[in-house]
Amino acid sequence: MKTSIIAVLFAAAALPAAAQTATPRVDARQASQEARIQQGVQSGALTGKEAAKLERGQDKVQSMGNKAKADGKVTPRERARLAKEQNKQSRKIAKEKNDKQRKAPAG
Repeated sequence: MKTSIIAVLFAAAALPAAAQTATPRVDARQASQEARIQQGVQSGALTGKEAAKLERGQDKVQSMGNKAKADGKVTPRERARLAKEQNKQSRKIAKEKNDKQRKAPAG
């Protein structure tokens, strides 16, 4: 009985901390931008070099997000910084996908 009460109290204490570090918009946008890069590779709109460069940019944003979450709270300022960096990455993805460079045909 005591064990279950302690477990419930621990879980209740952990919920606010998890809510403060949750970044669903950032995470969803990261996934969306990763999908855009993959779609560009599959369609030939991105060369391997372009895709690698864009992936490094996405990795940078991901590490920024991990760093922001490390102290247990993502502040509004950190969220704004992440959003700004994601906007920058989104523009880079669009630019590279539409720059008329194509992956060389297989064969």
